[in-house]
Amino acid sequence: MMPKVSDIKFPGGCKTLPEGFWSAVDVWIQKPHVVNKRLCGAKETERKEVNAEELLHGPLADLSQDVLSLLSSGVSPAQTHQQDKPWCSTVRTFIPKVNSYGTSLHKEVVLRDFARQQVTFLPLEEDAEGQVSLKKSNIYQIQLCSQDCEDWSLELHVLTPGAWFSDGVAYPKLPWLSSDLLPKLVRWATECKSSEFKSTLSLLPVEKYSLVYQQLKDKYKAMVKVWPEVTDPEKFVYEDVAIATYLLVLWAEERAEKGLAGRQSFVDLGCGNGLLVHILTNEGHPGKGIDVRRRKIWDTYGPRTVLEEKAITPSESFLFPGADWLIGNHSDELTPWIPVIAARSSYSCRYFVLPCCFFDFYGKYQRRQCKKSQYKEYIDFITEVSQVSGFNTEEDCLRIPSTKRVCLVGKSRSYQLRDEAEAERRRAHYVQRRQTIPGVTIQWSVIGNDGHCCHGNADSDRTPRSSWGAGFQPRDKVEMVRNCAALPRDFVDGVVLQVANALLGMTVDDGGGSSADWNRGGSLSVSEVAGLLEQETLQLLKKECGGLQTLLKNNHQVFRVEGGRVYIRDWRDRKSSRADTKRKPVAPGALKTRPCWFHTHHLQGCPLQAEHCAFAHGPDDLRPSTRPLKKMKNDAS
Repeated sequence: MMPKVSDIKFPGGCKTLPEGFWSAVDVWIQKPHVVNKRLCGAKETERKEVNAEELLHGPLADLSQDVLSLLSSGVSPAQTHQQDKPWCSTVRTFIPKVNSYGTSLHKEVVLRDFARQQVTFLPLEEDAEGQVSLKKSNIYQIQLCSQDCEDWSLELHVLTPGAWFSDGVAYPKLPWLSSDLLPKLVRWATECKSSEFKSTLSLLPVEKYSLVYQQLKDKYKAMVKVWPEVTDPEKFVYEDVAIATYLLVLWAEERAEKGLAGRQSFVDLGCGNGLLVHILTNEGHPGKGIDVRRRKIWDTYGPRTVLEEKAITPSESFLFPGADWLIGNHSDELTPWIPVIAARSSYSCRYFVLPCCFFDFYGKYQRRQCKKSQYKEYIDFITEVSQVSGFNTEEDCLRIPSTKRVCLVGKSRSYQLRDEAEAERRRAHYVQRRQTIPGVTIQWSVIGNDGHCCHGNADSDRTPRSSWGAGFQPRDKVEMVRNCAALPRDFVDGVVLQVANALLGMTVDDGGGSSADWNRGGSLSVSEVAGLLEQETLQLLKKECGGLQTLLKNNHQVFRVEGGRVYIRDWRDRKSSRADTKRKPVAPGALKTRPCWFHTHHLQGCPLQAEHCAFAHGPDDLRPSTRPLKKMKNDAS
């Protein structure tokens, strides 16, 4: 065999092997970017079953007989006879995030040997004249080993460890394979999880996506420095760059497929900060964004970026027959309506939607079953809406910094234009079944074969018309802040004091140390804390996102909320949470703008000395930030 460089053992009693090993290997082969962050992905092609003779054709012609014998070692003559073609061969092409290799991309032949539970990687290199040959210095093998189907381990073998070459991208350093790749493979094989969703960028050529994303990222990274919104610019700028990249590549592929000359037009419904609209417009696609609330950043985009402030209500007033594509990027209550609006706008209108919050047509989405995750169930619901609306629906997963990454795309219809009337009846009846609106009179119209509405009172050809969005509630123009920050200060202080006194009145220690020196009190579950409060107080808290738990977490100085339980915070304990371990010690003469709750309310005062506490011990220690620096120094002396 090839020299063994390292190995790693699986946890005892692992029940997922050997199937889990091959599942993990597939992740490394098909999605190397999940562990090698310098890659955008890989493309696997030319899958075929091969024997030794076929293996020695093409770029592997210089594969030495010694290497070939190593690949075949450990196989009995009977197994060799049974397996005329013992290897499953594929070619993997690496796609780096930044192509530093010019026009050529690194490739390697991957040999899966299911009989011996091993996979071998044979890298290829291309010379200046375009000739491809085997790069012998970087041949490596990963093998699953066991003793009587117990004590499983994963071994890394390298043909020539001393000659290993690394470029930091397609060829990582040899120790990285041992320290990073092998542990990941063991974890993936042990968990053996199969995703509910498709692989990322399954509808696009990854190499094109990588190139466009890098160009847009460099072009729009300056937005991070001038971001005027309260949201995190690092997340939102690069997320919208990634979504814009996806759409631009998707539309470029559509133009090539259909032979379209002009660039597709679009309307972004619920466009929010408008950055996606700005990027798509700058890249040559005519379009606009609509949102119920104007954002500060809109003024920075310039006149070319068209953004409208208005509430969108599903109706004939909000159809877009001139748009090629409708976009719903985290469009919340509009999400289920977007396939319907696209279908009714025109027969040629397509859509892209990235669902986030769970909304039905007329309110919050109610779960129907518990076998799937709530997110998967909601994606399936939007898929059902799309299919009923008449779209051939495709699903994909984006590469964005978000847990909600699955998008749905409707690029074509599942019916002919002449069947538009029947398709509209199906849409209307489906929406009606989702919600019956009491007291709403549905107006009807006849849909002609051209897809346009005509007034009428037909019986068999009736479809809901003007009121098909009646009952829909658009979001308020003024965003409600519901994180307990708007509650009266006296109300919050009263709840904090009541809960803290209840905890301090408990004699049971929380396990963090003796209560003899300083009373830490006990602990209560959040539900038990709720039982201490009056119904009127709880009703007021229910109107806030997160309610009681949010209020307790907001009062970080007094409480520690972990695992659904509430504790009194002891500021001497730096290990009580990750946030506390990262907290820097109080600097001498540091500015203190808030009073110490424990100094005022705890019977034993604050467990820290005033100079070590981040909060003010009494009015003499409270220094407003408006006081001049010289005065603060005098006070500290």
